[in-house]
Amino acid sequence: MSKSSGVKEKYSYTQNRELSWLRFNRRVLEEAMDESVPLLERLKFISIFSTNLDEFFMIRVGSLFDISSINPEHIDNKSGMTASEQLDSIYQVIPGLVEKKRRIYSTVSTQLEKYGVKDVPYEELTEEELDFVRKYFDMEILPILSPQVIDNRHPKPHFQSKGLYIASLVRDNKTDKKSLAFIPVPKILPQIIMLGEGGRFIRIENIILQRASELYGKFKQEDSCVFSVTRNADVSFDSEKFEDTETDFRNYVQKLLRKRQTLAVVRLEIDRDISDSLRKELSKMTEVKTHQIYIDKTPLNMKCVFELVDKLPDHLSKRMLYKPYEPKWPEDIDREASMMEQIRMKDKMLFFPFDSVEPFIKLLNEAADDEDVVSMKITIYRLASSSKIVRALCRAAENGKEVIALMELRARFDEENNIGWSKMLEEAGCKVIYGIENYKCHSKICLITSYKRGKYSYITQIGTGNYNEKTNAMYTDLSIMTANEEIGLDGTAFFRNMLTGNLEGMYKRLLVAPKGLKPAICQMIDEEIKKGSDGYICMKINSVTDRDVIDKLAEASKAGVDIQLIVRGICCIRAGIPGETDNVVVTSIVGRYLEHARIYCFGKGENVKLFISSSDLMTRNLSRRVEIAGPVYDEDIKQQLLNILYIQLEDKAKASFLQPDGSYIRKCEGELIALDSQQEFMDMDLHREKPHVPKQDGVKGFFRRLFGRN
Repeated sequence: MSKSSGVKEKYSYTQNRELSWLRFNRRVLEEAMDESVPLLERLKFISIFSTNLDEFFMIRVGSLFDISSINPEHIDNKSGMTASEQLDSIYQVIPGLVEKKRRIYSTVSTQLEKYGVKDVPYEELTEEELDFVRKYFDMEILPILSPQVIDNRHPKPHFQSKGLYIASLVRDNKTDKKSLAFIPVPKILPQIIMLGEGGRFIRIENIILQRASELYGKFKQEDSCVFSVTRNADVSFDSEKFEDTETDFRNYVQKLLRKRQTLAVVRLEIDRDISDSLRKELSKMTEVKTHQIYIDKTPLNMKCVFELVDKLPDHLSKRMLYKPYEPKWPEDIDREASMMEQIRMKDKMLFFPFDSVEPFIKLLNEAADDEDVVSMKITIYRLASSSKIVRALCRAAENGKEVIALMELRARFDEENNIGWSKMLEEAGCKVIYGIENYKCHSKICLITSYKRGKYSYITQIGTGNYNEKTNAMYTDLSIMTANEEIGLDGTAFFRNMLTGNLEGMYKRLLVAPKGLKPAICQMIDEEIKKGSDGYICMKINSVTDRDVIDKLAEASKAGVDIQLIVRGICCIRAGIPGETDNVVVTSIVGRYLEHARIYCFGKGENVKLFISSSDLMTRNLSRRVEIAGPVYDEDIKQQLLNILYIQLEDKAKASFLQPDGSYIRKCEGELIALDSQQEFMDMDLHREKPHVPKQDGVKGFFRRLFGRN
């Protein structure tokens, strides 16, 4: 929408998505301030904050730069801001976040030193450590360094996004002319070098920085630093038409991935205060403006934290990490019995990471070997680097079953991994398809079809997260396995439609984007609006940005509907705005595990409608992706999902409330004992006949609202 379009939006109860996301990332950083979190885990939160911010610059800031150039009059329909105005706001917020990160990193580092864990500056090395580091540099680092002084014969190098570089301002001893020199920090090197058997270490870039002056020959070094650039990585796979002459979509994706490394620089990070001369030369060389330059005195590649954790001696690391958690085998699933038969008797649910993923792996392996199974079909968005799921699918194909994998090659930053898996699946005899042009397939569905005694039967799995065993242990997600025939028939129709590129398909039970999900959500909100103050909506999602859904929720609030939103990240609806969103309460939880499950709950009592989904309430999910929301019919699973919702709403240890101005406040202020919902899920078993429910008045009140009791 442009400013001249004449369309007026109401901004009184909405906020800009980019600024909302930055507030979310601030909450991630604030976990590193929590004294109850083990020290190395606090360091990890700083690293996660940094990685999040890297991706934000690569994708969101990069996209805004493109929009500001191509369509400068376009305005955001939640804030009325142009792309340029949004960029100005972002660049005003970032310095405060960088400084906050520095202070927290300094605090955590000081506390780590008490345990002997220290990032040692070169000048503080002991004689023994210095001797070791010098030898390491000469033997392991120097042979692969490629220093370059910029002149007419040696033009500026290409700086890879998020690579580390040494920059030096040097002077020619003969001509007195100043030049800029660079040394790329080779990615093949480890990020940190441990100094002995304790916790002292030095970062590889600091070793190279210290020895850089020896590598420039006739040039004398006058100033130096470590720096990194962040490039626009918002490569649109649909912005360039896939040419009919390109026989393999994988080749097309690989070409666009190469393009990602040549896009414009949107941020320059420097690790220390430097001279105006060096700063000016770096700005000129990377083509950035002053407001795009950040002095960040923490490691510019915070992924070194995870390498440090791996390299620390066990006796040090164990006391500063979360106590290991072993996912449980659900009590309502028999380990020894057939998974397929158990699902045919009763629907089963897994709640990751608290439940083990092994029952689902067992189902796939069983289906791969079952003579009655004729086909297995699955959508794949992100996979683990070593995937048991892929191995089961390959074995099924080798056993003569039809295996169809709808592989999304455009899963951002997992494109190359997915290209590799697609080749492996094809080599095993699986049929791999790549979805529909212009629409990423983000849905999570697996369909197992059996044929016995002249009749087809189905087992359908619907999930909220990826088929990725690694993230199953890190993200909270849901997976429901059902033998419901109507859902199975919808599943067959879904895959048939994907194979033929049909987005207009009709489904009896499944809600499928981009055509059917958003209208269904709006219709169910309308049904609650008709109930007025008896209406109830509770939605657990990652993000809320879609303007139509936001307006519908505001309409429901004005009608008196009680609306509880559990939103981890971006939330463009502002709660508690008088006369607009008085009845909307937004809770955000940031804890040990990444909240990723999506649950939609409409109504209360016996007529409550429950769905789990792969989709957030974002325009991209509802209108520009293929997503699925699956209904929940099993009464026990309904109770389990309701239990999840009301325990999360009572979280006072890791939860924050969204305020009318868009800021957040922690729920736990002033409370000595606060409920941590994730810890509660680790301690309990949702699958018991009568699961434990925390005895708190707030929970009872929520429960009464949900079931319509007075």
